[in-house]
Amino acid sequence: MGQITLNKVRKAFGEAEVIPGIDLQIDHGEFVVFVGPSGCGKSTLLRLIAGLEDISSGNIVIDGREASNAPPGERGLAMVFQSYALYPHMSVRRNIAFPLKMAGMAQAEQDRKVEDAARILNLTGYLGRRPGQLSGGQRQRVAIGRAIVREPAAFLFDEPLSNLDAALRVTMRHEISELHQKLKTTMIYVTHDQVEAMTMADKIVVLHAGRIEQVGSPLELYNAPANLFVAGFIGSPKMNFVTGPEAARHGAHTIGIRPEHLEIVAEGGWQGRVHLAEHLGSDTFLKVDSPELGELTVRVSGERGLNPGDELRLMPRLERIYRFSEDGRSMT
Repeated sequence: MGQITLNKVRKAFGEAEVIPGIDLQIDHGEFVVFVGPSGCGKSTLLRLIAGLEDISSGNIVIDGREASNAPPGERGLAMVFQSYALYPHMSVRRNIAFPLKMAGMAQAEQDRKVEDAARILNLTGYLGRRPGQLSGGQRQRVAIGRAIVREPAAFLFDEPLSNLDAALRVTMRHEISELHQKLKTTMIYVTHDQVEAMTMADKIVVLHAGRIEQVGSPLELYNAPANLFVAGFIGSPKMNFVTGPEAARHGAHTIGIRPEHLEIVAEGGWQGRVHLAEHLGSDTFLKVDSPELGELTVRVSGERGLNPGDELRLMPRLERIYRFSEDGRSMT
């Protein structure tokens, strides 16, 4: 199974309320990503689901069973931490098998489960090594292997790639996504990186100040953000926001235009001057100063030979202008 329901789940530390009350449905087999800036409550919410923190009110139901007060070991969930949490004196085999040994499982069954997990994670040749003899990515796979052998109802990942370098993060991102396809088990993944969220999730939960701002698929959040916060958080580079007369012309307090929806034109549009050009090969990101609108970020083909000081004119794609009211809600 792996269905998790949160009903008005609230968490306070003394008088400080960090989760003011959340309703959320996570279905069996979904890959759900909690995303938001530091301090938004995403890791706290994950720990509440895992049972590592007590909820202040509300209830958590796992596979139809009330689990609000159940200890972590009885929730049928497996946590993968940012720090790996491996035993340095134990071999990879013994690290993966540790929860099975603690449960009193027969040695032959332990060996079978460990070898199955090692095969899935490409760790078969490393079972005799200790964590200190492995790369960061290999250590993270060992931590995931220790979760796999428990055959949990759901996997909970708390920023598992934060300690890895950029190239290894991309590799591990692919590996975790492929693992989800193989196991078809519910996964809840916490990250502050919206690129990870967009590339991995079936469903994204955007959190801000302990509240859910929007829930949806990556493309739903990209194409139809519910408010200014989601619009500014989802998408890389970030959406441009414009207020004043230009926004009023479109019947809005604020309009938003993504960098890829601004086109360079020969005439008309907005005048601007490039003050920074980031050439990334396939794409170039321009920072453009506009006398009318301030600074705009523009995404163009990497073949465009634009450089600081170049003058240009920009035209937004009218069908891709996002409109927001004074309270920040989407009007489109």
